[in-house]
Amino acid sequence: MTLKLPTPAQPLKIGTRGSPLALAQAHETRERLAHAFELPFEAFTIVVIKTTGDKIIDRPLKEIGGKGLFTREIEADMLAHKIDIAVHSMKDMPTVQPDGLLLDTYLPREDVRDAFISPGDTALENLPSGTKVGTSSLRRRAQLMAKRPDLEVVEFRGNLQTRLMKLDQGVAAATFLAMAGLNRLAMDDVPKTPIETDVMLPAVAQGAIGIERRTDDTRVAAMLEAIHDIPTGQRLAAERAFLLELDGSCETPIAGLAELDGTTLHLRGEVLRPDGSEALDDAMSCPIEDGAEAGRLMAQKLLAQAGPGFFDWRD
Repeated sequence: MTLKLPTPAQPLKIGTRGSPLALAQAHETRERLAHAFELPFEAFTIVVIKTTGDKIIDRPLKEIGGKGLFTREIEADMLAHKIDIAVHSMKDMPTVQPDGLLLDTYLPREDVRDAFISPGDTALENLPSGTKVGTSSLRRRAQLMAKRPDLEVVEFRGNLQTRLMKLDQGVAAATFLAMAGLNRLAMDDVPKTPIETDVMLPAVAQGAIGIERRTDDTRVAAMLEAIHDIPTGQRLAAERAFLLELDGSCETPIAGLAELDGTTLHLRGEVLRPDGSEALDDAMSCPIEDGAEAGRLMAQKLLAQAGPGFFDWRD
């Protein structure tokens, strides 16, 4: 059966959020598809969809619904056939997709590290006691408070550009951003210090782009197979199984990273109390094909160590 490819007259519709980073990721997806099938860019249309998470930026995510806030409207449009695929930052994605949708295509992963950003300092340890550090991530907040409980953490919602603007305005003296986003936007002029993963373990799936589709769309499935990066998929299978078993959300400080070495997968995971007063971590290695099971086992082990109420906020 011949694959029916999109044309400028009948383009494939790519759904995305409207931030500069989200658009860069959608354009990368379009470029990879166009090159894979020798199609003009006009055979693809990028459709910007505003999500609840983009509309409400003055409150923490945990107060307004968590990760699904960045996907619900996009997924509703896909189920309604208004778009054909959706491009997502994988660290924003819930671990379970709505009925009728599937997330099984990943682009090559970018730098997974966090970056420390401060106009006046190049290292977190140099910040004076009481310095305001901005972040909307519970993981980063907890990791920061575990290392520097003497600092003040302030809420820092918004896209990458908005957070840099808040930094310039003095809302905080420092913040954290993902190296992947800075690299994808070629923001080489932003003064940054990458934080190695043994110092600050990143969010599960940080640096990865995922492409979601309708389960029954065989044409799109065949097209996406041509641009899927197998190593990224293998790493995310372990990390997202870890997150799923922990029932992780934007309300739980969780970090995880899988790395490949030949036929072996190395997985590290961390869970923290929201106030940073306690952190539990583990590491294991296994054959690549056992990555998802390793993620589940590690999560179960950490949950048993943590006990009830570990993720509850303390007054």
